[in-house]
Amino acid sequence: MTGKTAIVGNGDGIMVFKAAGVATFPAEDEKQAREILRRIAKEYQIIFLTEDLARPLTEFLKRFDEEPYPVVATVPSGAGSDGYGAEALKSAMERALGVDILFNKD
Repeated sequence: MTGKTAIVGNGDGIMVFKAAGVATFPAEDEKQAREILRRIAKEYQIIFLTEDLARPLTEFLKRFDEEPYPVVATVPSGAGSDGYGAEALKSAMERALGVDILFNKD
């Protein structure tokens, strides 16, 4: 595995990633996204997943936290961000460091 990157999401919004050399995997719903993630997890180091599919897969995605690769990162869908990606990043940072260094508003 040498730096391969993929995106899983719905709609035409993921096609812009294809222009940047990222492998694209269209998924219409969370069930299809889960199947794709299982299939590509050993092949790709970084997998972007659109927020609309990531939110219902929260529990499933926790399994990827236990291994160094793949890194699964959420990105806004074509409809925009619902804040899930920022929540997930905040949670990961707190787990890793024990404090909130990104979003601390104090």
